[in-house]
Formats: sequence, structure tokens, C-alpha cells
Amino acid sequence: MSKRSTDPIKERIEKLRREISRHDHKYYVLDSPEISDAAYDSLMRELLDLEERFPEFKTPDSPSQRVGGEPLGSFRKIEHSVPQWSFDNAFTEEEIYEFSKRVERSLGEKPTYVSELKIDGFKIVLSYKKGILETGATRGDGKIGEDVTENIKRVRSIPLRLNRDIDILVEGEVWMGKGEFERINKSKKEKGEALFANPRNAAAGTIRQLDPNIVSNRRLDSYIYDIGWTEEPRSETQTGELETLKELGFKVNPHYVLCNDVEGAIEYWREWKNDSEKEDYLIDGTVIKVNELDFQRKLGYTSKAPRFCIAFKFPAEQATTVVEDVLFQVGRTGVITPVAKLSPTPVDGSTVSRATLHNEDEIRRLDVRVGDTVIIQKAGDVIPAIVEVVKEMRNGKEEPIEFPRKVEGCGGDGRIERIPGQAAYRCLVSDSGDVMRRKLHHFTSRKAFNIDKLGPNIIDKLIDAGLVSTYADIFSLKYGDVEDLPGFAERSAKNLLSAIDKARKVTLPRLLIALSIPHVGEESARILAERFETLKGLMKADREDLEEVEGIGPVVADSIRDWFDKEVNKDALQKLLKEIKVEEPYRPTAIGRGKLSGRTFVFTGTLSTMTRPEASDRVRAYGASVSSSLSKNTDFLVAGESPGSKVKKARSLGVRILNEKQFRDLID
Repeated sequence: MSKRSTDPIKERIEKLRREISRHDHKYYVLDSPEISDAAYDSLMRELLDLEERFPEFKTPDSPSQRVGGEPLGSFRKIEHSVPQWSFDNAFTEEEIYEFSKRVERSLGEKPTYVSELKIDGFKIVLSYKKGILETGATRGDGKIGEDVTENIKRVRSIPLRLNRDIDILVEGEVWMGKGEFERINKSKKEKGEALFANPRNAAAGTIRQLDPNIVSNRRLDSYIYDIGWTEEPRSETQTGELETLKELGFKVNPHYVLCNDVEGAIEYWREWKNDSEKEDYLIDGTVIKVNELDFQRKLGYTSKAPRFCIAFKFPAEQATTVVEDVLFQVGRTGVITPVAKLSPTPVDGSTVSRATLHNEDEIRRLDVRVGDTVIIQKAGDVIPAIVEVVKEMRNGKEEPIEFPRKVEGCGGDGRIERIPGQAAYRCLVSDSGDVMRRKLHHFTSRKAFNIDKLGPNIIDKLIDAGLVSTYADIFSLKYGDVEDLPGFAERSAKNLLSAIDKARKVTLPRLLIALSIPHVGEESARILAERFETLKGLMKADREDLEEVEGIGPVVADSIRDWFDKEVNKDALQKLLKEIKVEEPYRPTAIGRGKLSGRTFVFTGTLSTMTRPEASDRVRAYGASVSSSLSKNTDFLVAGESPGSKVKKARSLGVRILNEKQFRDLID
């Protein structure tokens, strides 16, 4: 590889080292982290990957060669008699299988494994002399920590005297419960003091208080999980050592399991990935350890971590990556959305290569540029968003992002304009083929006409063949039009036409959703249908009439009126109405009114006996409302198959979760 081609790599590695070292100092020394653990892990993984691929740039002072950060100077230094290692991290099941293969290759046989919860707390090292607590120390840099014995004594779950008079060194975590964290932050807010970022930070800050009385006034807890050294004969297994710790009087997390193989350890991780929020303490993954201590000794250590265990982290909701380019996409309403093209990176269990930038104002607020290292976040959305720019990683070559004057995919000459009073841009002419293609994709979707077997791929085939260019064209298709399309046979052609025919009857809310009227979504379509009852009644309403409807503001009212006033929309709608029948007047609460009155439902995942829009219509028919987002005011979350992150959030909010059978029992 030439010098010219490697210089950018070397520069990137050096910047990563400086940035990671800075965050190490903020996290381990000052207890004031600036980024999430997931974002930090992403930076470290990139550094490790680059150093592995370009070993000529590896140096002894790289953060990848260190176990931890430097200790604070305000406490007495204490040298660890047993080195304090950190764990290697895994983020995917494939990485766990690779770990088990390495273990089995080294041992020449298969071990058993112990899976434990990885508590997101503050590591401590406790030394006992003749059963009496002698010192309590922080991990520090793995060799030298800080003497925080007087503060450790204030943690009531840590015994001052053991049940046996032995010499022993143990390791564990001090943590703060979520309820205590909220209490302390509320108090700090009332006093005008800076708030703790999270319970882990609060636990670390409390243990490092110079005044032990402050520690006494904050309820800290602990879990002890390992024996570093003891004068007594040791157990032969990790599970045996956990039992020993409990016998001595230590608090041990009860949720560990013995697994006969690595598949059992993975299954344990899957279960806790969904259930971690139910505990009062933070859990950021599981730890998988070889159970047999003889095998542990045989496997030994690398320069950084034990070979016999690994931390299996839960999917990160944040990660760092690099903005490679910005694309300007045209939506079905003609609005332009800037989308960042990213270096592919894992986040929240999947590899992503794009993130939304929302609009021009958001780009300016973030000051994001092409070439920037950014933190992306995924919290249940299909496409993640950029939440922060790591400006310290800039090298001066980053390019500002400017909205173009023209966007391919708009109609006419492609010119765009900023919508008055809004942060969004739109096509001056929004009748291009790209825009109509997206409108037709939406028109047949589940929340709109819900035409089975007519997904985006089939729509594209029909458009490309010149068979469909308007909504009405879908309903005028004949057998001879589709039988020769790629991938179609006699049966599939007939099934498609049958599905289209069944969709000719539609409710007023579904029609309004299908028309791609800007700002009219599922909820506003239902509100409009309930208020005006017929399409004709809605079309006659002026702006004042629309604004009087609760939930319809001036922006939505203007958008509706503008849409119905355009001749091109009137013409398309009249042609469509010749092919379909709208169920009017719309009366969703004509039966069973009040059965679920005042209740709010949220749906997630796939239901097997009905579509989610159908389920929404059912509960609305009984007086309930349906929302797309969870809050503490939500009464029920109905979870089908592959429910996503909403289940986790519902548990944290205390929202009742119904499976499909329970939901059917409720409405039937």
C-alpha cells in the first residue's frame, strides 16, 4: 500500500486514540461522560478494527492496549494484589459462537458456561483480613485504584464482617437503583445543582465523595460476582464460587444460570434483552464465563482481558459512524428529506447505512457536514437519526451541507422551494413519476386501501409496464394486462385481480389516508371522517370549518383545503370514485359505544387474525382511541409477532401488554 493511501488511515487512527483517551479520562477519572457507552463502544470497535487491519500503525500507548483510565488523585492510591481485567465485548450471536469455538479449540473439549447479568454499575474490589473488611478500592487503571474504604462501609449490602474468619479478595459492582436515582436528581434540581446523567454515573460519583456522610444519605447497593484470591481451597466451578460468596454473606445477583452449551447462554441473553427493564438496576448485557475453574486457568488471559469469559452486550441504541454523503429524497407529498449516507455500522441489532437529517434547520442545529464522525441513534424507528457530531474528530476536510436548487425526482425542471413558515422544502411541481410511484405504494398499503398481494414490487412492475399511472388505473386492470408480467402466472394474476376487486369498498378514513394529503395521517383522517361523515361534506368545508375541528390546526386545515382546490387532485379523485364505493356516512361508534370509552390503545408487531388498521377500527368502534406512540397515559399495548422496542418501553411505563389472544378476548 502506498504512503499516500495509508496517511488518511493513520490520521483516522490517531484521532480515534485522542478522542477515546479523552472520553476515558472523562468517564473513569472525572465521572462526567459526554457520550453513551454504546457510542464509546462504537469508537473503540472502529479503532480495534483499524489497528487489526493496519498493524503497522499500532502503538504501545493506544487506548486499545489499556484496561482502564487513571485514578483520581484525591484518594489514597492502592495497588491491586490481583490485576483487574476488563472483558472483551460481543454484540452479535455470531461473535458468541466464535468465542465458544476459540475456547473449545484451546481446551480440546467442550466446557459448560455460566451466564450472569452484566450490571451497569461501578466496579469495586474488596479485601478481607480474618473475615473483617480491610480495604475497598476502585478498579482505577487495573493495577492501581483508589482507597474508598470509608465510603464502602456505608453500603449496607456489603458485609463489614464475613460469616467465616478468612482472608479473601472479592470483586463486584456498586449500583444505584432507578428510584433512588430519580429521588437524588429531583433533590439536586431543586437546589439548582448539576444532575447525574444516569444511575451508573450517580453510583460512581457517590463512591468518590470525600464526605462519607453523603454516601450514607444515598442508598447504594451491591452485587459481588467473583473471588480474586482466597486462602481457602477454591471451588472447582464458577457456580460453586457464587454459592461460596453467598455463604460468606455477600449479596449475589440471583439471576445466573448454568448452561450446558453456548446455545443456552445465547438464549439467556435473548430473554434478558427483552426483560432487562423490569429490574431496579441497569443491565447492559450478560457475561458468559467458562464454568470450570481448571479450564479458566488453562485458557488464561490476553494482555487486556480473560480468554475464558466475554461480555455479550445488548443491542446498542447509539453508535458512531462517518457521514459519506447526503442524498435528497422526494416523498409522496413532494417534500424533500435529506438523508445521510453513512459508513455501515451496527446499531440496535442491525447494520445501518443511512440516517435521517429531517430538514435544513436540523442540519444547521447539529452543524453536521460530509466527512463528520457522528453519533446515530435508533429508538424503534425504521431509520436512525443523527443526534450529535463528534467535532473533536474533524480534520478540516469536512464539507458543509447545502440544499440544492433542483432535486431529481421532482416534476418540471426539478426546482424546489422552502415551504413558508416551515423548515421543510418541497418540489415546485410535485407530479413527477417518482412522486406518483411513492403515492401508489402508499395507496395500496395496509393503512390505506390494504390491497393484498399488491405491494411496492408489483406496483413498480405495473408502472414500468405502463399499466398504472393513477389511482383509478389500479381498479381498471384486466386479466390480460397482468398475466404476462414477470413472475405472474394464471393463478397469481387471478388472485391479484380478486384482491383488487375486494378493495373497491373503503371507509372514509382509509380513503383520506390513501390520497396522500399532506399532514393527514391515520388519526386526523379518522377525526375528519367523524366530523364531516361524508367525502362531499369534507370537500365543501372551508378553512374555518376545518380549524374548528378538535385536533385539526391551521396548518392541517390549509393543507386539506389546498389539496381539494387543485384541479389535478379533483380530476384524479373523480376518476377514482367511479371505480370504488365509499362507505358513507361514516359512523364508527354506531355499535358498542362506551365499552372501551376513554381507553387508549397502541399496536405493535404483526397480528395473525386481522391487520393492525382493522384492529384499530375495532377498538374505535367501542369508543377507544388509538395512538402510534406510547406514554404513561396509554392503557394497552397490543403486541403481535416481532413487536420491536415498544414492549420494552411499555414495561418501563407500567402499560398493560396484551398478546393477540388476550386482545381478541377483550374486544369479543
